[in-house]
Amino acid sequence: MGLDRAASIDDLRLRAKRRIPRFAFDLVDGGAENERNLRRNSAAFEEVELTPRYMVDVSALDTQVTLFGQTYAVPFGMAPIGMLNAFWPNADLTLARLCKAQNIPYVASSAASTTLEQLAEAADGNGWFQLYVSSDADVTDGLIARAEAAGYGTLMVTADVPAAGKRDRDIRNQLAVPFRFTPEVVLQCALNPRWALTSLRHGTPNVANYADLLQSATSYADVQKTLITPGFTWDDLKRLRTRWKGKLLVKGILHPQDAEKCAELGCDGIVVSNHGGRQVAFGPPTIEALPAIADVVDGRMKIILDSGIRRGADILRAKALGADFTFAGRGLAYGVGAGGQAGAERAFEILQLELIRALGQLGVPSFRDVGKSELSTFRQSGSGPH
Repeated sequence: MGLDRAASIDDLRLRAKRRIPRFAFDLVDGGAENERNLRRNSAAFEEVELTPRYMVDVSALDTQVTLFGQTYAVPFGMAPIGMLNAFWPNADLTLARLCKAQNIPYVASSAASTTLEQLAEAADGNGWFQLYVSSDADVTDGLIARAEAAGYGTLMVTADVPAAGKRDRDIRNQLAVPFRFTPEVVLQCALNPRWALTSLRHGTPNVANYADLLQSATSYADVQKTLITPGFTWDDLKRLRTRWKGKLLVKGILHPQDAEKCAELGCDGIVVSNHGGRQVAFGPPTIEALPAIADVVDGRMKIILDSGIRRGADILRAKALGADFTFAGRGLAYGVGAGGQAGAERAFEILQLELIRALGQLGVPSFRDVGKSELSTFRQSGSGPH
């Protein structure tokens, strides 16, 4: 299937799966343990019904959103994904440039395969920086200082990694740091020559922002000790809020009481996320966690929803249930895997077109006006699926 025949994000995912060795594809596509949360993130969106209204003039549709003082073309951006250059070479920069070209936010991961400085330059004003709080305070402070110097105005602190997720696919694939060319890996590369040759030209990907610190790493456990800390607390977040002068968001919020604490500490926003189902195998899909969180926040800070976005209508569902914005990490990543820059552009085009059509079909000319009134009365009554 050519890119021009790809009708959905799922089509791009299947094309990427055919072009990428299994160990590299699973690194992005896989989830925690039996992948219950990964599946439910997307499936739960389909349970949210929106009721169309007709005889409304939808000849001019507005998808723009203003967030933290900046106006974006559409209400979705690129979520942070670590080691994405292993999925497809140069994926980080490809997506950062796409986000700049299409005027949407790009969130550079601490665990990216490209330095935060290079990504800030590529995103050119549309870049945010995602921070994993390290067990080494000097590492964390160093990343924050670099992010400030690179010109990032928005810091997204990931809170949902107090313990490393167990990803069964990565275990089966014997994924290791440093990367090892096992006989199985060599065979998979041989069966995917385009990926192998492109990767050869760009070099073996690593966790670029920690390159010096991870030279002695022998396993993912070593990497995780650098990237996360089980001791990250609300007091630490309070200190980060004082330290960071720009906009501060907390990613990984699923409980209303945690959202309340973020608001009390003066955070500018939260990301309702379960790490795309990659960290925890239990717990709620993000779209199901959203309404209670939105009720507690009550407009005091911005709410962004992440995890499970596969269709343009999903973005409208999230808005109706209380989100101000969304991120579609895997969706755009599948595009890169399906066809590099052209594939990334196709992924954006699909989501944008679906969003525009869904707005028109819903009978709401402006995305800003989508709200609870668009939800099915059947669902609102409490009789529908939850």
